[in-house]
This record gives sequence, C-alpha cells and structure tokens, in this order.
Amino acid sequence: MNLNGKTVLLCNCEGTMNLNGAALGRACGADGALPVNNHLCRAQLETFKAAVKTGGTVMVACTQEAPLFSEVAAEVMAESAPAAAPNFALGFTNIRERAGWSQDADQSDGTAKIAALLAEATLDIAATPSISLQSEGRCLVYGCDDAALDAAAQLADRLEVMVLLHSGAEASPPRVTRFPLLSGDIVQATGHLGAFDLAIRKQATASVSSRDHLAFDGAARETSLQCDLILDLSGNTALFPGGERRDGYLRPDRGNPAAVQKALYELSGMVGAFDKPIYVTYDAELCVHSRSRIVGCTRCLDNCPTSAIQPDGDHVKIDPFVCGGCGHCSSVCPTGAASYALPAVETVAERLRTLLLAYFKAGGSQPALLLHDPRYGDELISVLARHGRGLPVNVLPFPLNEVSQISLDLLLAALGYGAGQVFILCPPGRAEDYAALAQQISYADALVAGLGFGDSRIMILDQADPSAIEAALYAHARADSLALGSFLASGGRRTVTALALQQLHGAAPESVEAVALPQGAPYGAIQVDTENCTLCLSCVSACPTGAIMDNPASPKLSFMEAACVQCGLCRNTCPEKVIQLQPRYNFTNSARQAITLKEEEPFACIRCGEPFGVKSSVEAVIEKLAGKHSMFQSGAAIDRIKMCDNCRVVAQMEDGAFNAGPQRPLPRTTEDDLREREIQRQRAQLKRDHEANRDDDN
Repeated sequence: MNLNGKTVLLCNCEGTMNLNGAALGRACGADGALPVNNHLCRAQLETFKAAVKTGGTVMVACTQEAPLFSEVAAEVMAESAPAAAPNFALGFTNIRERAGWSQDADQSDGTAKIAALLAEATLDIAATPSISLQSEGRCLVYGCDDAALDAAAQLADRLEVMVLLHSGAEASPPRVTRFPLLSGDIVQATGHLGAFDLAIRKQATASVSSRDHLAFDGAARETSLQCDLILDLSGNTALFPGGERRDGYLRPDRGNPAAVQKALYELSGMVGAFDKPIYVTYDAELCVHSRSRIVGCTRCLDNCPTSAIQPDGDHVKIDPFVCGGCGHCSSVCPTGAASYALPAVETVAERLRTLLLAYFKAGGSQPALLLHDPRYGDELISVLARHGRGLPVNVLPFPLNEVSQISLDLLLAALGYGAGQVFILCPPGRAEDYAALAQQISYADALVAGLGFGDSRIMILDQADPSAIEAALYAHARADSLALGSFLASGGRRTVTALALQQLHGAAPESVEAVALPQGAPYGAIQVDTENCTLCLSCVSACPTGAIMDNPASPKLSFMEAACVQCGLCRNTCPEKVIQLQPRYNFTNSARQAITLKEEEPFACIRCGEPFGVKSSVEAVIEKLAGKHSMFQSGAAIDRIKMCDNCRVVAQMEDGAFNAGPQRPLPRTTEDDLREREIQRQRAQLKRDHEANRDDDN
C-alpha cells in the first residue's frame, strides 16, 4: 500500500490481529484491498526485501521486530544498485499493541483506528536541530563509604575516575590505588555533560599510609574540580535542581544495587561526542519578561525544574546544554517566545489533525485521545494489550516527547478536531513535576465548562496500577465529540488556540460572550480606575505586545484584548496603581478591536497654542504648586507651567530665569594653578631677600 508517498507493509502477526484488507483499503482511501501479511518478519521476509529494493520510504506496521528489519534493509541496500540508496528510508509504527490487540478490535472503529494510526505515521516530520556534547570520560564518583570505591573500581577500566568522599565519610583504604582519592564537600556545582565545574570545600588527599581506614593528609583547602561525568552516591541532596534531567549526572538510589549497576553501565558508555536535541527555541522579540527593569512575566523562570532559564535584561536566556526537555517553559509561555521544538508546535497540531480527521473519514465515532510519552506510555500500553483488555477501540494513542510539554492550545485543538475526551498518561509518583500541566488543564476546563460542554473532558491518569488505568479508560472513553473541526493549525500557539475556540464556540450548547479564567491565564482584559488615571501613558510604553495604545494627537488610552497576555507589566509600571488584570477569554469581535479606556481634552500651550498634555493633569499641578511652592510664587513662574517644553525654555530666557541667583564661580584651570604657584615662588624669594638684607645690616 502506498500512503502519503510511502510504502506501508501490514502484518496480522500470525493471525493474532483480524486485519480486513478490503475494509482497510476503503478506510485509507486505497484503490482496492490492502495486502495483509501473516509472518512478514520470517516466512514473508522476501516481501519486505522487495519493498526495500524499490527505494523510497518503507513504513512497517511493526515495532517489535524493528532491529531485524533494519539489519535486513542494510544488507539489501548494500547489495542493491547505489542509485536506490539515497532515496531509501525506513520507518516503523505499532498497530498491534495500540489497536489490533484490543478486545474490541473487530468493531468498525477498530479499522478506523488503524487507518488513523497509519495516516499519522506516514506524515513527514522535519528533523529537530541539535547541539553536540563532548565527553572525554573524566568521571567523579562522589560518595560517603566503600560503595563509592567499589563503583569507581568497576569504572576504572573504562573511564578516568576520581573519588571524592564528603567530610565525615568512613571507608577502607584500597589494596591498590587505581585512582585519586580525595576528601571534601561539594558546595556548588554547575555545567553539563562534558563540562561540569565543582567548587570543593575542605579538600584533602588520601594518606598513602592509611591502614584500617582512610585518612587524609595536609591542610584542607578550597579548590575546584572539572569533570565530564558525575556519579553521586553521597546520599545528600542532589547537586543540581532537577538533577534527573541533567545529562552526565547520575544519582541512583545507593540502597538499590540494581539501580547502581544500571548507572555504572550507562556511565561506561558516555565517552565521545553526543548529539542533544535543542528542545526549546526562543524568540526574544516575543518575550514579555520585563521592560525598563520592571518585571512582569516570570512563568518560564518559575516552572523550569533545571534552572536552565535565567533573566537576561528585558528577556531571558535558555541554556540548551542544561535544558532537560520537560517543556514546562513552552507550555506556560503566554506569547510563544519559548516554543517546544521536538517537534515544533505546528507539527504536533498537524499530527493531531491528521489522526482525528482520518479516524472520522474511516467511519470511526466518539474518539478519545490518550496523550503519553514514548517511554512510560508505550510500556504501559504494551502491558494492557498483553495482559489485559488492551486500549478501548476508540482511544487513539498520541505520543509526545514529554507530557509536561502539553499546553492549552494542544488540549483545545484536540477537542476542536473532534476528541470527546482527552486522557493524559503521567508516570505515577511525580505529581510535583506536573504542576504546570495541571494549570493548563484548569484553563481548558474553565473554557469547556463555560461553553456548556460540561466537566471532566480532560483527565490525568497517574495510577500506579495498570488495571486501574485500564478501568478508567473503559469507564470514560465513550463521550460525544464537542466539535468536528478541520482547521489548519498554523501561526503559533495563540492562533491555534483562537481557531480551536472559534470551532468550539460555534458548536457550544450555550452562547456566551466571555468566559472567566483562573488567575495566571494568558488571556484577558485590564480594568482601569479611570477617575484616578492621569493618562501618564507609562503603561503604553511598558506593554510589550501593543495591547495598550495611545493616540499621538490627543490624550487617549486604548486597549485591544486579543493582544493581551496578562503579563502584568502595565499593572507593575503604573505609578498610580490603577490597573488590575482580568483573566478571561472574550469571544466577541470587540476583543480584536481597540476600545477607548479613557480620553480627555488636551491642554493648549498659552504661548503657541499647541496641545502638550492632559488638561486635568496640568490644572492639578497648577493647583498644587501655585503660591504653595517657593519656585512658583510669581505669575510668570505659574504661566510657565501652562507652556509646552519649547515655549517654557524661551520664556525662561526672556525673563532671565536662568540668570537668577548668585553668580556661579568661574571654572578653575591649569593656568590658575601655575599663576598661584609663581606668585608663591615670588613671595618666598622676596622673603629670603629681605632676610638676607637684614643680616647684612647687622
């Protein structure tokens, strides 16, 4: 079968899946029935070889035997004509555990589900950019007892090892010293795989004469160490925030021998060059962190678990070497300045659109979406398929690099494309890692409930028992679609959100103009106390998105709600403190139009007639200063308040205001110093001459 320019090979895995070739052909839009193999990885391997020889992209609907297929493909390409090699690519997708091994797979929705999974798998996905990390194998083992020495001994044949035992540690001296042994405490740690920098307090070297226990020579000193890898067996607090996401830093449970051995195995292979994806792209022009040293939005800074994001003037900077790829910053960023790139937001939305549209086109109904990561999620789906009922036939699995990257636009797009229910599969016992995700869900829940679609359309599944997750899926999977949209998701996250909400609003059972959102939501309006607002317009210059506007021709303050991201810079900048944020989503056209918040009559300069300020503000200044301040006792001084900047200077020159008061002293120069020095020399000479004459007289 050819789908989206790719050759797709199907197999019913020795008859354990009931794949109807004719029905799948119709569901996938093929001209006829689709060939279904029975034992593609063994008895029918020649079919795979023939597909490889034709070149192009071959997509095998099996992931279990991917290593075998990859090896065979390499052999075939080595034997084939060189011209076919540049055009060949091999891909895999799993329809067995995700669809074919469901207890309800024989239903019509089962065929539609497989067709949808194949349509999504054959999409063209752009490669993610990456950076290179270099490790020379310099490994520091940080521990507190003999376990650190045992671990170092296992690594010594493969890595350049050094052991640091923290103060107070007790360990037996090794029979043969194969690596440096130090004592000290790590007080600061920075860096990443290949470039760790550690500040050490009270460092000392092991005494060569240590007998029954390790002793350390010399005076303790403050120093630093550099290494490529760190094995932390100290039992202390992690050296890095979010340490489990720091490449090259392993901190296994020192009481779990299996976990320690796994860490040693991983470390032994961490030598050489490694490509690390650039998880997040950053556009400083869209960042609303601060303006003029006044801080507004700190969402990414507050939610980054690895401290890879730091303030950088009015913007922030993201260290791609430290970034762990959780996606928290992308999910909470109100403007899209921080955007997840594995893959890009537009690619994720297109995958989602393709999956759901193909499901409906193939005759599927009441789809539910299961968002999961490919590590924990794929394993759990496999467990359900092999030992349980499998996924419900209408639950469409949708893998993401991290579920913590899920943001409001993705949730709403899923509902807008027709999903009646969205499940998010999270690894158990890590609720603190998903605080930002819970916040995004709260925004989506508020919008869905406000439109009249009810509650509980989005659920987090984090139970440790797979049977509990299976029960929850079967209990809640059958829900009617909210809307059946086919909009093209492009133009960034706010555009995707707007398109999805437009689709949902059109199908909503309740017609509403606006829906209130929880605090922190990236949509909303501002409330201005117009009586106390002086129209100083400081909020206009502070607004980074142009949501607050002025009018060069007159004192006027306007606001466009669709552009507001609720960063709070206007509120924090306002000297009168008359601005408050109002988180909500406005569905009316007024949200995309500039509305006037306050407008006043301008004050005309009494000298040239040009407007230069707000009439009420000028009058208030005159009332406070005229006759009450020493500088504004005369009528001329008060009149200058009523003049524009240019006329005020001219009037001061005419009135001699610049010359009022005592004359300023002239500046002192080098010539003045030389002149005074010469006068002093002459006086001294006269004095000496006078004394000499007096002596002569005597």
